[in-house]
Amino acid sequence: MHLLQPHLHTRRAFLRRSAQLGLAGTAVPFALNLAAIGEAAAFNATDYRALVCVFLYGGNDYANTVITYDDASYNRYATIRGGGGGQTAGGIALAKSDLVGTLLNPTTALPDGRQYALHPSMPGMANLFNTGKAAVQLNVGPLVVPLTRAQYNSADRVRYPLPPKLFSHNDQQSIWQSSSPEGSTVGWGGNLGDLALSSNTNALFTCMSVTGNAVFLSGDSALSYQVSTRGAVAINGVKNNVYGSAGVRNALTTLIQQPSVQLLEHEYTRVTSRAVTAESQITSALATSNPTTVFPTNNSLADQLKMVARLIGARNALGTKRQVFLVSIGGFDLHDNLIAQQPGLLQRVSEAVTAFYNATVELGVADKVTTFTASDFGRTLSSNGDGSDHGWGSHHFMVGGAVKGKAFYGSAPPVSVTNTAAPEDQWHVGQGRLLPSTSVDQYAATLATWFGVAPSELNGILPNLRNFGSASYPTNLGFMA
Repeated sequence: MHLLQPHLHTRRAFLRRSAQLGLAGTAVPFALNLAAIGEAAAFNATDYRALVCVFLYGGNDYANTVITYDDASYNRYATIRGGGGGQTAGGIALAKSDLVGTLLNPTTALPDGRQYALHPSMPGMANLFNTGKAAVQLNVGPLVVPLTRAQYNSADRVRYPLPPKLFSHNDQQSIWQSSSPEGSTVGWGGNLGDLALSSNTNALFTCMSVTGNAVFLSGDSALSYQVSTRGAVAINGVKNNVYGSAGVRNALTTLIQQPSVQLLEHEYTRVTSRAVTAESQITSALATSNPTTVFPTNNSLADQLKMVARLIGARNALGTKRQVFLVSIGGFDLHDNLIAQQPGLLQRVSEAVTAFYNATVELGVADKVTTFTASDFGRTLSSNGDGSDHGWGSHHFMVGGAVKGKAFYGSAPPVSVTNTAAPEDQWHVGQGRLLPSTSVDQYAATLATWFGVAPSELNGILPNLRNFGSASYPTNLGFMA
């Protein structure tokens, strides 16, 4: 597998060349200056754009989230998942009658009469889809190269490499976020931040997490700035009196920020000073950023997205033009109790994302903010009795005013768990584990292009993208306007 290659980020190459050109003086050909400027033009724009990744930790069950609805496919789904017969619920299959309210009505019908509905606990997300504000990317997951099932089964891993450590939670989370297994230190969201740093007055606010530390937002240069659902995290000894004494607080504040001739101590105080300043800036900016959109209560994902909305509302005060955010919700590792526990999780996702979209409308940036989902992996179509096991490909959502909504992208996979040579069985690798027909790199490249990344910069962010680009595996999936 290729590693991330920050030297291919031509934005920074341009900055280096700019300094060299400046030193060289006017004798340098003017055309070279124009070429360098052209590479960086995307991130010199004056508009605002943000990407918001909603990570579903644990591996969401795709088959009960975006549910096949046409009779032929539904009947196969119900049979595989233990339905009660006559399209009624049973095993881990949902009743077809429960899906009427969340039926998805795309502008262009899918081939072969295929239809989908969302889980009945997701009416908000279904409404976003049916009103053109959301779309579904079908069967997306990590790939190094395009694969057929025969190539997956091949022993030739030189020609047909697989993503490392398939079906492992930690590793597949990392591969989704960084193209490398657990231990990776740089993610593609962070590399987007690397390219966007110079667009923001305060580069520290380029990559922002409201869900703790994750590799997704770590760049070669960009840092992941973490906030809580209440705002910036303060250093208590600086923010509040120590032992009830303002004098002690002031002394501590001076002590932990004063320069030092000792290298490590100086670096520590520099980072501390930066944290103190950043906390003050965030707190001040948020004081006047309180969208009136109502977010659901008792919903941790909604709390995170509400903070993202407030940060976006404070974008002018923070001096940000390009931002990447990460929020998350866990609990999707449902080997057991799928029918009992997944509805509440999906309801929280649907309600939180719907409220967040409404907040972007209120803020006037609905077409400037794109929200997308990601997860460790999909799960098996076959039941293990009370749940489903680790899988590979899955279906994901894209939401925002710039999304070409009311549409499905990618290929609708067959509803099958068999292992035959029949064409309908080519997009799974057993037990209904989907062999992705779209790679994470293609998905990310489409989002990155909308964000402002130049085509020449994409391979430096998404190392496996160079293996795609055919008509069957385009580098731009077309779901962004």
